[in-house]
Amino acid sequence: MDLLALADFVLVARHGGFGRAARAATRPKATLSRRVAELEAGLGLRLVERGARALKLTEEGRALYERAGHLLAEIDETAAAIASGGQRPRGKLRISAPLLFSQTAMGKIAAGFVLKYPEVRLEVSTEDRAVDMIEEGFDLVIRVNPDPDETLVGRAFLRDRLLVAASPALARPTGNPRAPAVIRTAGDRLTWQVTTAAGPSAIMVEPVLTLSSLVMVRDAVRAGVGAGRLPLSLVSHDLARGTLVNWGEIDGPDIVLWTLYPSRRLLSARVSAFLNYLKEAFPTGAPDELAAYMDP
Repeated sequence: MDLLALADFVLVARHGGFGRAARAATRPKATLSRRVAELEAGLGLRLVERGARALKLTEEGRALYERAGHLLAEIDETAAAIASGGQRPRGKLRISAPLLFSQTAMGKIAAGFVLKYPEVRLEVSTEDRAVDMIEEGFDLVIRVNPDPDETLVGRAFLRDRLLVAASPALARPTGNPRAPAVIRTAGDRLTWQVTTAAGPSAIMVEPVLTLSSLVMVRDAVRAGVGAGRLPLSLVSHDLARGTLVNWGEIDGPDIVLWTLYPSRRLLSARVSAFLNYLKEAFPTGAPDELAAYMDP
């Protein structure tokens, strides 16, 4: 396979057309078109559909772009590392992280990382949705309890758990009365199954306030509006001070934060460095290590 033709195909696919790729690379449009046609002929496959105004990748073209783009980037990074005398982390690193982790810890983690690796240009985007790493150009994503994905490699680095927290001024109801509750979505369950030192029990709730952010839920719970289901890390300082009390841990799986990255054998030096930095920041992955990043 002609690697130069492959590189030109990746260039065209990345920019979404021959004209835009030609302008970005200051190369003749006809040369790029000929190179891609030669690659298609060599493979015996159509890689792009050439429309009057737009270019669209075929299924085979998309598969080749997703794999070849990473491989060519690794070749460039390896050559740059050899030329500079070592695998020193450098270049742009784009990360997508969930909202709560970004609000509570990512700022300090990102600052510490770039101070340690000043040649890395770190960009962090806050997203709770499942981003497409290839299409949106992320090198690494952080997700909570992600679904299995055969195209990505995952590494768990932090665990947390949910509990029901409330102001000490709000008495936990006994019997059938419902407790006022602060919830995140209108579809939240109206009965919370919890475990306490006395054993399992159920808390029936009446939603009085719906908020989209767990930080807002915590602040409303602090104000005494109602009880809320919150991560231990987010309320550990309040529990230690007695400004909030624990009504019981929610029955169910732990909250697990994962780092996800494309499934390939060679990681870039900057991705490896960030993974190692997270491991140093959360050596055991316990909730109190995340709580340490939050202002008491």
